[in-house]
Amino acid sequence: MTVAFVFPGQGSQTVGMGKALAANFPAAQAVFSEVDEALGEKLSAVIFEGPADKLTLTENAQPALMAMSLATLRVLQQEAGLDLKRDAQFVAGHSLGEYSALAAAGAFTVAEAARLLRTRGLAMQKAVPVGVGAMAALLGLEFDVASAVAAEAAQGQVCQAANDNGGGQVVVSGDKAAVERAVEIAKGKGAKRAMLLPVSAPFHCALMQPAAAVMAQALAQVSVKPPVVPVVANVLAKPIQDPAQIVDALVKQVTGTVRWRECVAAMAAAGVTRFVEVGAGKVLSGLIKRIADGATTGAVGTPEDIAAFKAARANN
Repeated sequence: MTVAFVFPGQGSQTVGMGKALAANFPAAQAVFSEVDEALGEKLSAVIFEGPADKLTLTENAQPALMAMSLATLRVLQQEAGLDLKRDAQFVAGHSLGEYSALAAAGAFTVAEAARLLRTRGLAMQKAVPVGVGAMAALLGLEFDVASAVAAEAAQGQVCQAANDNGGGQVVVSGDKAAVERAVEIAKGKGAKRAMLLPVSAPFHCALMQPAAAVMAQALAQVSVKPPVVPVVANVLAKPIQDPAQIVDALVKQVTGTVRWRECVAAMAAAGVTRFVEVGAGKVLSGLIKRIADGATTGAVGTPEDIAAFKAARANN
């Protein structure tokens, strides 16, 4: 069975995630401590205890989700003998999850990933004044139709496809008025549902260019190593291992489309039959089932999930 490990993006965070892992496994606690130290604050207290509105802040949610994913991965390595180089064909992550995937594969350290994601979250939040931008989910439209809707809605403003999540789920992002027009146009084109999303900024569109410039500068300060497993990049929908290409893809990802549907399809076409979601929630598992016919999925993020993963490995 050929396996890919995938890492969730923003929206999967919940207060209390990772608390049981940290309590049961020193390897998990060590990751949360590493992130706290890298950021110079107790982000773990916000992750474990809340308040929810503080965890939801982009600058906190991004490093928090990475911490949760890497804590889970470290426990899998220690408890179940997981070795990504040996056991995985690819790693991939959705938006910020790409940083988790890269840290998992050794391209940079957990501390570096935490600092980069804090910088990324702050830069994305600052790029556009609150209320100027928006994002909307268009459900039941294929990507080419949704892209055409965005283009028609733009009318001189920014409106572009931000996330191609698969299964007829496309998110558009841009100027608020343009995104509102896209919602109405999509309804006329047969969308099952089209609605504005409760987000604080218009991610993955041209309005994020100031944040892309910040990330180019931040990534230039980090020594990116070749990952031990190819990382399927969001903006390319293909596996990469060259550090310069990784940096370029991460910078472009800030303003570019998250091509999740194509990323999953590329992994499936290369022979992946099982996808393991590492960290918070099961959002990616649900999307993958709609994209890769016949693929099996599993999500690991609790002590019970670790035990099940370990048992399944013992039986194979």
